[in-house]
Amino acid sequence: MVKSNDSHDTRWKTREVSVGNVPVGADNPIRIQSMTTTDTLDIAATVRQSIELAEAGCEIVRITAPSIRAAKRLGEIRHQLNQKGCTVPLAADIHFLPQAAMEAVEHVEKIRVNPGNYADRKKFQIREYTEVQYEEELQRLHDSFSPLVKRCRKLGRAMRIGTNHGSLSDRILNRFGDTPLGMVESALEFIRIAESHGYHDIILSMKASNTKIMIQAYRLAVQKMKEEGMNYPLHLGVTEAGDGEDGRIKSAVGIGSLLYDGYGDTIRVSLTEDPVNEVPVARELAARAVQLQERKGSHKVNRFPSCVNPFEYQRRQARPIQMAQDLFAGSGFPPRLIVKTHCSLSEMQQLVSAVCHVQTERKEDGIEGLWVNINDKEELKQFAILEETLRSVIPFFIVELPKDADTGAFFSNANIVWFAEACTNGNLEDLLGTGKPVALNLSDPLLTGEMLKFFKDQSDKPLILALDAKDTDPVTGYRELAQQLQDAEIHCPIWIRNTGNNFIQPINSTSDNLLEASLLSGSLLCDGIGDCIS
Repeated sequence: MVKSNDSHDTRWKTREVSVGNVPVGADNPIRIQSMTTTDTLDIAATVRQSIELAEAGCEIVRITAPSIRAAKRLGEIRHQLNQKGCTVPLAADIHFLPQAAMEAVEHVEKIRVNPGNYADRKKFQIREYTEVQYEEELQRLHDSFSPLVKRCRKLGRAMRIGTNHGSLSDRILNRFGDTPLGMVESALEFIRIAESHGYHDIILSMKASNTKIMIQAYRLAVQKMKEEGMNYPLHLGVTEAGDGEDGRIKSAVGIGSLLYDGYGDTIRVSLTEDPVNEVPVARELAARAVQLQERKGSHKVNRFPSCVNPFEYQRRQARPIQMAQDLFAGSGFPPRLIVKTHCSLSEMQQLVSAVCHVQTERKEDGIEGLWVNINDKEELKQFAILEETLRSVIPFFIVELPKDADTGAFFSNANIVWFAEACTNGNLEDLLGTGKPVALNLSDPLLTGEMLKFFKDQSDKPLILALDAKDTDPVTGYRELAQQLQDAEIHCPIWIRNTGNNFIQPINSTSDNLLEASLLSGSLLCDGIGDCIS
């Protein structure tokens, strides 16, 4: 697959599609959507929740229409909303029945169909289709889908062709497999039918609960659309994202990564909570992604450098480094979690208590590396006590020594990773000479020839590279860093650092911080970049 080499400084330009009074795509803002959780047959409850969503800032409200009976109720729901002065466009979510879609299209501004189940019934059959048989299947699909397309065109309704990873048809699965390509081809079958009738008011989605698959599918959809001269707007969403922090993190990784790369015209953050809670999260996520794009300014890079395969997950090759007994960072191992403490070493009891609480509460994904500030010789002594106290619960410690400290004063059996601020601080070779891992913090992703030579000469040493750049956004910076290392055949592990330099300022709340860190780190991890993370 040929990789895209688009310049990466704006949203991908799509055509404009009007959903009622809300234009989507082109130069319009990223539109915010949500979905009612009421029983559609309960008209009063659905109207009430639709108004709540609109008042919270939701610009398009989706309502499920799993039956003809439910689809008919949409007419009364639309009527009551209009009477109450609520003109928010409604989208009918069609499950299996073309008849329900044909009813719903009479009442709402947008129809959402799933190519995997609109005209197909999943039989889970393994079947080899001849070309003739496949064309017969496509003709059957054409005959089933065309009436809805024609009615949408006549009434001026928009349509979302929304592929779900978990509901691909037997036909698609047998030809393309359960893959991002299968998801894209499933949608393209329906788009081609729509276009054959001169209908173009289409919005496309490629949703999955696996964020890596979701990201790859959207990227591939854009590539395939470009090849066929299409530019339909994209609706972004992660299915079954969950609730609380988990749901917000998962949505920020999937949706935020794509928005950051310039893809996406409308979004929904799908949480298993009151749908009103989805709206502020989606608005904040969209705002931060746009601000991060603007931060690039005139700095143009390839959207996907050659070290990143946008259509297939490939972990960057990094030489494994032993951080502690039975714990390595690098290829073949999960990214290691590093946490920086903001407690002073003089607050020993508070620090130990906080760390032990975290490790007890999060047994499966607790802290692996604890970063401790050491400012003077007295704190050096306190650290020795801390390390011995926490040795059984913390695998390794990140230590930045004061300038006059003696590395030889550290006991040899401690699992320590030295932290160095720059190549030029004079003690980097000394630190590497101790045999312990060294994390080198870079302030610029563009490495000099001298630095690359040094890293190459030290290729047998346990060196980890981190980036805390002030003048570039971190995703672009880390991609550039990974590309330079690949070109120079240097395989140091990379530590993804989320710091104040990375974030859009000001950070208004813990939630904002969480969303942005998830966007930045998640984007890189889904690109296969990152062996440690903090």
